[in-house]
Amino acid sequence: MSIRYPRPLRPGDRVGVTAPSSGVPQELRARLDVAVRDVRARGYEVVLGSCLDGSGHVSAPASERAAELMSMLTDPAVRAVVPPWGGETAIDLLPRLDWDALGRAEPTWLVGFSDIATLITPLTALTGTATVHGNNLMDTPYEVPEGMVSWLDVVAAPQGRAFTQVPAGRYRSGGFDDFAAFPEVREYTLDAVGGWTRLDGDGRGDVEAEGRLIGGCVETLCNLAGTRYLDIAAFARANAPEGLIVYVEAAEHNAFTICRNLHGMRLAGFFDAANAVLVGRTSAPDCGSFTQHDAVRDALGSLGVPVVADVECGHTPPYLPIVNGARGRVVHTATRSELTQTLD
Repeated sequence: MSIRYPRPLRPGDRVGVTAPSSGVPQELRARLDVAVRDVRARGYEVVLGSCLDGSGHVSAPASERAAELMSMLTDPAVRAVVPPWGGETAIDLLPRLDWDALGRAEPTWLVGFSDIATLITPLTALTGTATVHGNNLMDTPYEVPEGMVSWLDVVAAPQGRAFTQVPAGRYRSGGFDDFAAFPEVREYTLDAVGGWTRLDGDGRGDVEAEGRLIGGCVETLCNLAGTRYLDIAAFARANAPEGLIVYVEAAEHNAFTICRNLHGMRLAGFFDAANAVLVGRTSAPDCGSFTQHDAVRDALGSLGVPVVADVECGHTPPYLPIVNGARGRVVHTATRSELTQTLD
């Protein structure tokens, strides 16, 4: 199996919007409208699916969400599918998706993070289709910090293109914007200063590593690691004899829970082929003196590979999109931090 990159989007292409997990409450529809307008401003046609209801924890029954996602991903007229955001229980879709059909279909970009990692990472692992772990549709209107790109830039990039992203140097220390009161908000509140942090060994020394990129949200992927839907060791054997750069990020669980989750993922072989591990910056809580950094050290310190934390690939803005399946090169020194991705 080799990586299947969807065709780059061109003006006039169709972008599908469906909620495989949580929908959009009525009071937040104005923000959805703003995000849709921004995608249309790029020259794309946007098609809203029927699974968007936000009155419950999911947008529709699992069978309907699976059918709509399958329809969009196998429709050659739809070039990208972007959910509004994540949620909690997208895992109920996995046995309802026709993975063989998805592997035969012309590849379509699937974009998102958080609970959407439950879908994008298995899609790459099972079918070799590149997917984008990046800002969801509702975050699309935010201005992209210098040195980073938007998912809209990624899906329009031609195959073979390489792009390098660097830390913004600032991040949001906590809280959320009120989309109900301010649906047009476009500027992140980046009120804290910080860069990437090396966690392995004594935390010092230069890092330079290469490998195919794969990963996602700890709280969702820990339930799949080692199953038929997320056998990362098998993915590496088929697609990355040179090894992987694995990235993970914690959404909200405390440090003890994340520690257990990461241990379980390691025991399931999730990190077996890793040449380096990237860990997203998180505002998830510590447990007394046991921090989120401690959780990573405890679970992954024995891997013997560089572990770099506070990367902008998690729930703490700003967002650094990562393409599952792309060839990655990470550099972290005292003067430079960067992630280069090549859509090869």
